[in-house]
Amino acid sequence: MLVRTYADRAAMSRAAARHAARAIREAVAEQGRARIVAATGASQFEFLQALTAAPGVPWTSVEMFHLDEYVGLPLDHPASFRRYLMERLIVPAGIPCYHLLDAEHDAALTAERIGARLSERRPDVAFVGIGENGHLAFNDPPADFETAQPYLVVSLDEACRRQQVGEGWFATLADVPSRAISMSVRQILEARTIIAVVPDARKASAVAACLEGDVTPMAPASILRTHANVTVYLDRPSAALLAPATRGELLADDAA
Repeated sequence: MLVRTYADRAAMSRAAARHAARAIREAVAEQGRARIVAATGASQFEFLQALTAAPGVPWTSVEMFHLDEYVGLPLDHPASFRRYLMERLIVPAGIPCYHLLDAEHDAALTAERIGARLSERRPDVAFVGIGENGHLAFNDPPADFETAQPYLVVSLDEACRRQQVGEGWFATLADVPSRAISMSVRQILEARTIIAVVPDARKASAVAACLEGDVTPMAPASILRTHANVTVYLDRPSAALLAPATRGELLADDAA
């Protein structure tokens, strides 16, 4: 695992976007197309903005898969991750081929259908974050590190749901759905390249637990350390609790 720490969130996001754009271009050059997995949430705002503005990305050759979605949430809800991806990635980039998780009606059927398509070929690059409770996608602790199912219907713990309120997606805890479709941990690890974008001081404890503690289902994103090609992008606040050896040198914006 490579950890890259930047002075602020904007510099971190731009550096991660350059890496992501390069990975997509390389996959298309080698294979004629690229499969990507896209994360959502407040942590990804600036990253996706920089990525969709990056030059020379062959978006018409990209196939996108959705990382997770709330069960029962309509597309027009402000917290809908389908809506988020349409507005912040699919439409701005002009991605013609995408697979969104419609969990409004039959979540299990959607998970099975999109999972079957995802299993046809290994993703080239996955964009992920780390939750305040260490979750990876919506795999809250204790996460299932064993299942080979591409997508799961999971229950969301209170810490995860409180994070969604804290980020302003919902007015109260009671408004946050209690279940979601989530890409499984093992499916995320199938990606050839994983880019984790993790800003903000509120993530510092989870970052330290996942990057320096035990690899354990109680810190789900710790599993990323078992993957051969993961880069974690941090800003100064999210890296604040890491040992200097893990955090590394504070990088300038043009150092990616």
